[in-house]
Amino acid sequence: MTTSVAPTILVLILIWCGWYDKRIPSAAASSTSWFSGVIRGRPQNSSSVKMAASSSSGGGVAANNEGPIKGKNQFRGVLFKYGPKSIQVAFKTGDYKQQVIFIGGLTDGFLATEYLEPLAISLDNEKWSLVQLLMSSSYNGYGTSSLQQDATELDQLISYLINKENSEGVVLLGHSTGCQDIVHYMRTNAACSRAVRAAILQAPVSDREYRATLPETAAMIDLASSMIKEGRGSDLMPKEADPCAPITAYRYNSLCAYMGDDDLFSSDLNDHQLKMRLGHMSNTPCQVIFSMDDEYVPEYVDKKALVERLCRAMGGAERVEVEHGNHSLSNRVHEAVNAIINFVKREGPKGWDDPWS
Repeated sequence: MTTSVAPTILVLILIWCGWYDKRIPSAAASSTSWFSGVIRGRPQNSSSVKMAASSSSGGGVAANNEGPIKGKNQFRGVLFKYGPKSIQVAFKTGDYKQQVIFIGGLTDGFLATEYLEPLAISLDNEKWSLVQLLMSSSYNGYGTSSLQQDATELDQLISYLINKENSEGVVLLGHSTGCQDIVHYMRTNAACSRAVRAAILQAPVSDREYRATLPETAAMIDLASSMIKEGRGSDLMPKEADPCAPITAYRYNSLCAYMGDDDLFSSDLNDHQLKMRLGHMSNTPCQVIFSMDDEYVPEYVDKKALVERLCRAMGGAERVEVEHGNHSLSNRVHEAVNAIINFVKREGPKGWDDPWS
């Protein structure tokens, strides 16, 4: 029997387990410097601007005891259900009419990246709420879900914020495979997608190109393709296909095969293919935050050229290149928060503007 859970004020304490949204390599890039360069650029402006980290935008605990952070990995906010499934739960810091919705990647759930804590503080200072959601694909559910399922559940969350929280508009913030969710959702033209005022893609990298570096991938792609042709796309693959989670033939093919549904950011897609997959994002203000030392991007990929092509395919998205940044930007937290906050302040909703007018 399913029961409704009233919104409850909670302190959410994370017990960090060391998961990342892709497979964890043997040695992840790390650095403690906060002073690496961050290059922001728009294709229509040939000059590059260096952005230094600012001590005012991240780190530490909010001075106000009633702020969104109580202590390290301790968030203060409201936990609520936004859809009929038991997994459809979200956590919101702050009680404001404008929200940034964070969408994590594979294996992610609450508190997926280290920059979320200082981001919640900085957003609270600007009178914005941070919303983290759980979907059917969260944690180890990604293998039996899809981008379409994620889009349906994201639309339900935005509908809840509009109808129950009187939202004046949202900004979507995707991390890794969460970027694919945003691109797919905005293509659906779902009713509530009109309330999305801007989108931020942090670490939009290719699952296919990373997984192609793993020895078992080629044989597993062939198996998944055969199962799909036999009408068994929803059947599970062997465990060696993905030791982290059960995964269907369809989702494995989507993530790993050339031009699969999840194949949106690969460096070997030509400009026409990228535009066909990303061009609709030109209707929404977009920012791409790309880590120049992302451990999930193969060494042969020209990262600078790739991010320029992605931004161009999206009709001129803002480009932020984080020098020496790793996939989750755990070693460049302040730069991540600065880039996100500055973009939200420029491109986010400015008071009520009926998205259906």
